[in-house]
Amino acid sequence: MDRTCAIWDTDEVRAAVDTGDLGAIVRAVRRAIPLTLEELAKRCGYSISTLSRLERGKQPLRDVQVLRSLAAALQIPSSLLGLSDTASRSVRAQRPVARVNVNLAPDEETDPMRRRTLLAGLTGLAGASVLGTGSPVSAEADPVSTLERALLDPPTTSATPVTIAQLQADVAHTRSVYQLGRYTEAATQLPGLVSTAMATRAENEDTSSANGLLADAYTLASELMVKLDRGQLAWTTADRAMQAAHDSDDLLAQASAHRAWAIVLRRTGHADTAQRLIFSSIGNLQPELHRGPEHLSVYGTLLSTCAYTAAVDGDRNTARSLTAEAVEAAVRLGSDANHRFTAFGPTGVGLYRISVARALGDYGTAIEVAKQINPAAIPLAERRARYWSDVAHAFHEWNKPELSYRALLSAERASQDEVRYRKPIQRITTSLLQHPTARSLPGLHAFARRTGAVA
Repeated sequence: MDRTCAIWDTDEVRAAVDTGDLGAIVRAVRRAIPLTLEELAKRCGYSISTLSRLERGKQPLRDVQVLRSLAAALQIPSSLLGLSDTASRSVRAQRPVARVNVNLAPDEETDPMRRRTLLAGLTGLAGASVLGTGSPVSAEADPVSTLERALLDPPTTSATPVTIAQLQADVAHTRSVYQLGRYTEAATQLPGLVSTAMATRAENEDTSSANGLLADAYTLASELMVKLDRGQLAWTTADRAMQAAHDSDDLLAQASAHRAWAIVLRRTGHADTAQRLIFSSIGNLQPELHRGPEHLSVYGTLLSTCAYTAAVDGDRNTARSLTAEAVEAAVRLGSDANHRFTAFGPTGVGLYRISVARALGDYGTAIEVAKQINPAAIPLAERRARYWSDVAHAFHEWNKPELSYRALLSAERASQDEVRYRKPIQRITTSLLQHPTARSLPGLHAFARRTGAVA
């Protein structure tokens, strides 16, 4: 108690508590002890970068587990960080204790009632055009529209439950199909996969594992809908992934669902909320990284996604620092791998470095980074197609139409569905058709027809 009172008597701690800023309190107490960020990191298991962000308010400090870890590492009463009402009378009599719920009003994007309001009207989506030509496509002939209809209709009760092991294998198979760049085939498989996962959850005693796998299926569906530029269905599937994941004990399923939700938030103009969500997941994962490569791979993927989100938001410094952290995680992993279907590793981070540079408008840098990667060595077709798509985008913005077109053709060779369904590629193609050099690009009109850029 004497030690706590001594800490309390410092002006910096008093001022921090007066503000109700939990990060400022942590910083003030750490300095009063005193501890360096490196010393505190060793005590609590979080990285120096994360602790710095928490102290500076760049990363939200609201998770109870994180707060408890910090209180234990700093050896202070949990009440000082708003976790208990049992603070000593001597302390409580002097200053109000900061509460966990300070400034934590529900975000408009994450409040459950708000989400359900925003999902209203989705029923008009089924049967929409896939290729961007404006022509309706028969749901029977179009797997993507069939998937839309399956996701929007009430859940089927006719699916047969399977064992957890079989469901895990089914989820892995569909995820593999997606990573092969066969988006149409993945869309064909997803309705049955989701129905089977729901039936298995209803009948299996291991509801936690079933919910984790159902969350993985919905996360995949959300990623696919992002690829196909179906924003509203990406939103609803990410929302369902979040709900299922939080009914499981699978930390990695929860982190992956958070990432899917954050991507949707970023694409709908809510970059700040997306960043807070990913930072929260990063904080939850850090103490668990010793558990193996799956945790490290998901962690590195979260850092990469967060870096890209910062780049899209124009936050150059945050994008660079997070990219550096992702590089460190890849070095720690040691080699390219596909743990938990993340495709994370040195090459995977390199792909994100291209995306980050492009998003920041550094197109020359994006191309220079791309030159450091051998695209033939990228094992997954989906990632290889993404590589060429980013290269095409960078060359297009750099006003190098011939090189942009060559990159588009390479993307098509990696995955026909990547160029057939992606709206950014259709926009680049349309722009190339209107460029003065269009006649010197052999096969451009045929490519435009294949991608749906023209009818």
